[in-house]
Amino acid sequence: MGKCKNESVGGNTNEFIRFKEKTGAGRCCMWYCSGMPRSTWKSGTRIRHHQKVIEKTDTAGAMGLHQAEVLQYARPEIIGLVLGAFIISVATKEYRSTAGSSPMIRFALGVIIMIGALVFLGCPLRMVIRMSAGDLNAWVAFVGFILGVGTGVFALKNGFSLGRAHITNKSSGAVLPAVVVGILILATCTTLFKASQAGPGSMHAPIIASLVGGLVFGAFAQKSRMCFAGSIRDIILMKNFDLISVIAGLFVVMLVFNIATGRFVVGFNTPGVIAHSEHLWNILGMYTVGFAAVLAGGCPLRQLILAGQGSSDSAVTVVGMFVGSAICHNFGLAASGTALNPETKEVVAGAVPVNGKVACIICIVICFIIAFTNKREEAK
Repeated sequence: MGKCKNESVGGNTNEFIRFKEKTGAGRCCMWYCSGMPRSTWKSGTRIRHHQKVIEKTDTAGAMGLHQAEVLQYARPEIIGLVLGAFIISVATKEYRSTAGSSPMIRFALGVIIMIGALVFLGCPLRMVIRMSAGDLNAWVAFVGFILGVGTGVFALKNGFSLGRAHITNKSSGAVLPAVVVGILILATCTTLFKASQAGPGSMHAPIIASLVGGLVFGAFAQKSRMCFAGSIRDIILMKNFDLISVIAGLFVVMLVFNIATGRFVVGFNTPGVIAHSEHLWNILGMYTVGFAAVLAGGCPLRQLILAGQGSSDSAVTVVGMFVGSAICHNFGLAASGTALNPETKEVVAGAVPVNGKVACIICIVICFIIAFTNKREEAK
């Protein structure tokens, strides 16, 4: 008998089907095809590209926040990002334990960011990585992201503020780093957390390599002040190109890598890329992320880094993102990716479920309410 091999397309996991592909090796394959008509089930594709937003989803699933069996794994990369930022900020005396105001609004913005990201199927980091691989869906979504950041900047110019951050006890800012250390210990030394046997959650590098990679990138992101929303915000607001140069450097490195390794493929509906080609919802999904990220003070990556260097405000936003991930998968909001039917070899387009579309619109409305009802003079 051949070795059991699992292949999957990320996204909404309310509908999941297992079937046996009768090949010479007698493989048992598990395909994920939520959000598609039943006539198109039994479709799947191999995952080739990095998927940062799904890493948060996997970690939420490992803790039992949702029951999507293919998205359950405590990702060491996420833990490494927080710890890398914490360690480097302490070492360079940049650690500041701070907290501000409006914690519930920050929590809500974290939820909104994750809903928008899972409608698009990626956070801003993954969007840029997909752009560097030739995915035109990501370029379409980039338009929405710029518009969302621009809307957030307009709110800032009109006095939006959630209040100033204030210095707090040093131990307060270290809570989230301590929590992720606890998660790492429990994930590696016990069977308390869930772990996917198929799909994206089962596809990961060795724990040590993942953790070290996260630590290094977390330290780099902290020192470079890397922020995808902040880079565009600074251009619009202050004509400052410092942050965008970091993002551009990342894009160029990934572009060269993809071209050199033959992974650069220009097109829509490319099998192997977790994406869909519903252009309106790619735009609106990332519009939501860009808008909410500016209001929250940074993109998902930046929130993790700020939480690592002591910001309780960002820690609350990060918790909101994990809860948002659970909401997306428990209530069928996340989109499904384009898949390749293994029998007919036909490409089956991904889709955004109706629930996800409604949720995305509601999130945009909430962002406008938050943006124009929280003024600087009221948030002191």
